[in-house]
Amino acid sequence: MRYMATYDLMETMRNTNQWLGATATAMASYPAMAMMPNPALQWMAAWGEVAERSFQRMIVKPDWGIDSFTCEDGKDHIVNINTVVERAFGDLIHFEVSGRKPMTRKVLLVAPMSGHYATLLRSTVKSLIADCEVYITDWHNARDIPVSEGKFDIEDYTLYLVDFMKAMGPDTHVIAICQPAPLTLAATAYLAEEDPKAQPRSLTLIGGPIDPNAAATEVTDFGHRVTMGHLEQTMIQRVGFKYPGVGRMVYPGLLQLSSFMSMNADRHSKAFTDQIMRVTRGEASDHDAHNRFYDEYLAVMDMTAEFYLSTVERIFKNGEIANNEFVVAGRKVDIGKITTVAVKTVEGAKDDITAPGQCIAALDLCTGLPDSKKASHVEPGAGHYGIFAGKSWRNNIRPLVLEFIDTNAKPPKSGPRKAANKNTAA
Repeated sequence: MRYMATYDLMETMRNTNQWLGATATAMASYPAMAMMPNPALQWMAAWGEVAERSFQRMIVKPDWGIDSFTCEDGKDHIVNINTVVERAFGDLIHFEVSGRKPMTRKVLLVAPMSGHYATLLRSTVKSLIADCEVYITDWHNARDIPVSEGKFDIEDYTLYLVDFMKAMGPDTHVIAICQPAPLTLAATAYLAEEDPKAQPRSLTLIGGPIDPNAAATEVTDFGHRVTMGHLEQTMIQRVGFKYPGVGRMVYPGLLQLSSFMSMNADRHSKAFTDQIMRVTRGEASDHDAHNRFYDEYLAVMDMTAEFYLSTVERIFKNGEIANNEFVVAGRKVDIGKITTVAVKTVEGAKDDITAPGQCIAALDLCTGLPDSKKASHVEPGAGHYGIFAGKSWRNNIRPLVLEFIDTNAKPPKSGPRKAANKNTAA
């Protein structure tokens, strides 16, 4: 009950602030208030509008907002979002462009499960739809999953990816972004032993912590500094009575958001103060830069406790992927068994979350892969977000990834391959 009470208390505070915002807007906008031309009333209405919107967005999954796409024929084609594989903790969905012939490139985007929804990759999806058939992992909010569905840790996550890859077939090109990169590498190695014919053609790992110890950041320092007991006592709560997942142990989205905000408190505070003043002056709009960013940033989801804790312990503390000691369902996964899947790593030179060196470590683990199947790229001046959704992605990285996909589009030749001792860069 103590954990449920804490969870419900956070939701009560969020709900109260949303209500206060709506109340402030309504009161300051009351017609009788117009008889008192006080700037404070305009500021009060603006504060209420910004506050209500912000606190309301925290519990709403953003829409993909990809309704149509202009094809080469110059016509707008409707984009249908179809569920290909439906599972309790996440689905595999496909962005089907109606009336367009299927594209030869079939891409699976593996979205992070790190506090935000898969819609965080909306711009990435939009940039790829023009040239690819795009599929993505759409992870569910743990608060909405009944406890009867059981646990979900990093081993279950890996097996989900295995099933998704099998469902898509061997002519797939996988792009894993940030957090899922090590588990996607493990899923590919798992397939290499269990069902080699179901392996994808290529695997692109973007800004993922394959070896967190290769280059220290605040994230890796935190992972080593904190104890698992401390994490469990301070970060884990049971879902309250309001949601279908009542009783499930989770790392709450609202708690995650407080951590996100505290890392750049001054910048966020200034952003909201500036937005209130813009609303006061009538310069803000429903889809201005502030609202576009924070509508997505503030939308957070709960993670299952076992997934969060096992990620910290097994990926960051114990380095099971980095040391090639990862075990899934009682079976040791040998990354060296990957012999036909081309692997490319992408890093940002100014990435302060997954620093350069952490992701490229994947190439050293692929001991059974020839040099011709390995590639890497470090984007100058790019931070973490920029390497998959910003200008660096659109102008430089995306073309390189598509070129890598095309280079490795053909089925691999049968026969043994010689192990490689040296990595190549591209």
